[in-house]
Parts: sequence; structure tokens; C-alpha cells
Amino acid sequence: MIMRDDARIFGCPIGQVLGAGIGLALGLGLALALAACEPGEPGPQAEDGEALAGGETTVFDATPNAFSLSARNMSFERRQRFVVGNSFFNKNWVQAPSSTEGRDGLGPTFNARSCSTCHLKDGRGRPPGPDEEFVSMLLRLSIPGAGPHGEPLAVPGYGGQLGPHGIDGVPGEGTPTVVYVDEAGSFDDGEPYSLRRPTYAIEAPAYGPLPDDLMISPRVAPAMIGMGLLEAIPEAAIVAGEDPEDDDGDGISGRVNRVWDAGAGALALGRFGWKANQPSVRQQVAGAFLGDIGITSSLFTMEDCPAEQAECLAAMSGGSPEIDDGLLDDVVFYSSTLAVPARRGVDDPEVLRGKGIFADAGCEGCHTPRLETADDAAIEEARGQTIWPYTDLLLHDMGEGLADGRPDFGADGQEWRTPPLWGIGLVETVNGHTNFLHDGRARSLMEAILWHGGEGERSRDAVLALAAADRAALVAFLESL
Repeated sequence: MIMRDDARIFGCPIGQVLGAGIGLALGLGLALALAACEPGEPGPQAEDGEALAGGETTVFDATPNAFSLSARNMSFERRQRFVVGNSFFNKNWVQAPSSTEGRDGLGPTFNARSCSTCHLKDGRGRPPGPDEEFVSMLLRLSIPGAGPHGEPLAVPGYGGQLGPHGIDGVPGEGTPTVVYVDEAGSFDDGEPYSLRRPTYAIEAPAYGPLPDDLMISPRVAPAMIGMGLLEAIPEAAIVAGEDPEDDDGDGISGRVNRVWDAGAGALALGRFGWKANQPSVRQQVAGAFLGDIGITSSLFTMEDCPAEQAECLAAMSGGSPEIDDGLLDDVVFYSSTLAVPARRGVDDPEVLRGKGIFADAGCEGCHTPRLETADDAAIEEARGQTIWPYTDLLLHDMGEGLADGRPDFGADGQEWRTPPLWGIGLVETVNGHTNFLHDGRARSLMEAILWHGGEGERSRDAVLALAAADRAALVAFLESL
């Protein structure tokens, strides 16, 4: 391994730490190694523009509305379209036929009545609490094998996603449940921690027995911010980060997911979804309208009614399609231009120390801090921006602990897309919880780190070895994002 001249270990120049003795650093703890730094030696510094997580689109807001604002560089004229998209994102859809023109066609089976049911305040969903229903969390379903484009195979009688609710006269498909088992562990310094391992099931399946080889993948709704910026990153920049054979020997072998683009009728690079299974904001939005609410569009024209569901097939439609292209485009525009909030405390010494720990633990190997958007991006507000999303948009093997066992196009059952970290420190403010990972099992940022396995195992082990004060600094940095 070749070290740069300016390389650092937890904020100290590596030469000084090594000069203090590698045995000291490993045998007596990182705190003693850090003490080898000379007084006044500068640690990690705030970088130019780092507070502007979304470049010129960034908004300065740390209130419960922080995820619901339009890009700061948006013109007044374009903001009117943002308002229209916001209206259709938040309003409930109703059963057809209805006098509510343009908003009927709910179901026949569904998870939610509106986009904002899952993405409350455009933020992050969570798993249900005791005696609660699934509200901002759903279960993807499939059986072994792949469809003609590599997509997961739908479950006979149930399709590709459990719809627990039905309109009048249409039974819901079943009731999703989750139970947790606590698993105890401890940091290297002896401080204990607890992780909760979930098990998912479907009670009272309405359309026949579920297959023995059923695959279930739980998903909480992610925050909506910055989607247009992520779509504006050039494909070549994402592909350049691939290292499927781990040629550089860093234990990280990210790769892209190639998924079906329904509009183009061809495979394309996946960017969105927990397994990078959607190629664009438009398809992500249209897919959610169909899968979550039961609303057809020009992109997905058929209701999700398996042949075994007679009541679903006989239900009244809200039109063909149920959302026209103009309204769909308004929701896509809204979803593409929700601004990323600015960083807080980028110059705070504790945050800067945590930033150094984040880098030295290898977290940046997947959570790439800084990226550039294309000058010719489709969304004008997103053009030519330097952004700080902390993602490479690649798939990584996260180990058996986080595996759902359900392939999705090129992603296998242990792979997940690196989620962006921007805004993660405001989730509690916006959504009132601190549940993280794809299924919300982690009850804190530290628990999310401790679930990392596979390609994230080295970073997790580095965090396990930290002193308590260093762990606190790492969390302070993450909370600043």
C-alpha cells in the first residue's frame, strides 16, 4: 500500500503516528497514538464549498421542513410547477369512479393513498412500532429466477409487492409483520451495545398459500432530497468507481446495476432505490405510483392484478392511464428539485475530528464525499454543480447480516446501493425518529455502522476499536451531514 505524503490517521499525520511506534498505535490504543501529534499540528479542515451539500441548489434550513423546499437557484416561474407537483405528491388518491377529477383510481390493492404517506415531509420512513401497521414501509416479493429483462419474478397470486389494503370489494393481499430479536455485543473498550435482528412474515394471505421459496425484501421510504442532482451525475463518473474484482486490494468492489428502462426499452444504469433498481427519477416515481398507490401511467399501463385476483381484475379503473403525462411530469419535477439542506458545524472541531475518523476508517471507499454534475443535465438547477452526497451509487456486498436474499436485476441478495448520507443528521428533526438502513432496523447511526459486513466489515471493525470519545466525534460528523 502506498501512502500519500499528506495521509493522516484520525487527523494526525501518518508519519508522526508511525514515528510514535506502530506497536503503540495498535497495542496501547488510538488515543495514545493520537497523543503523538505535536501541539498545534492541524487536523482535518473544512473544504471549500463543503457546507453547500447540494451546490447552488442548497437551502439553509434545519427545521422540520428542511426536506420540503425547492432548489435555492430555482426561478419564480419554475417554482410554480414545483408547487403543482407538491400538491399531487401530498394529496390522497381516491377510489374510482369519483367526482374528484384527476385523483381517482386508487388501488385496487395498495400500500398508501399518497406519496407523502410514506415520505412524510419528503423524509424518511420507519418500521412500525408495537401494535402499529406498516405505514412508511413495505415488502417486496418474488420467487427464485428472473424475468426477460433480469427483473425479479412475481409471486403467483400476489405480484411483486405486498398490497395490504384494498378498495371496496377488493381484499388486501395480507398483513405484513415484523418481530425483533436483540443481539448483544461490545466495543473493544468493553462498552456494550445491542442490535435488533428483524424477521418478517405475512399473516392471513388472501389469495392462496404463499410459496415455500418466497423471497421477502423489506423497504422503508428514503428521503426525497437531491434526487435530481444524483440523476445529473454523468454515467461515466459512476462507472469509473467500479472495481468488481477489487483490483486495488482495498476490500471494496462496487459495481453498477444494469436495469430495465421502460421508457427507452433498453437496459440502463440503475441509480435509485435501495438496490439501484431504477434508472431515473421518472421511472422511480411512476413505479411508486403503480406499486404503492395502484395508479397507472404511460410508463406502467397495467394494473398490478395477478390472474388469481378476480376482484382486482373486475375493479373500476380511474382512466387509462390514471395519471396523465402532464401531472406525472409535475411530480417528477417536484421530486427532482427538492433541495438538500446545508451542512451544519463544518468548522466545529469535534465535527472535523469525526470527519478524519470517517475517512481513516475507510468509509469514503463507498460513501464518496464529493461529485460533480453534468453541465447538460436535464434539470437546469442541477447543471454544473459540485455536490457532497456521500455515495458512489454503486452496489456493495454488505454481508449476511443485512442480506435480504432477494436478487434485483444485477444486484444479488447481499448487495445494496450505497445510500446518500446528505441530510441524515436532520432525520430526527424532520421525521421524529432515528431509524436507519433499508428496513429501519438500526435505531441510531452507530447501530447502522455496526450492521456493516462484507465490504463494510473493515470499517465496522475500525469503529469497534475506537475509544468512546472518537466514536462520539464520528457520530457528531454524521449528524452534521
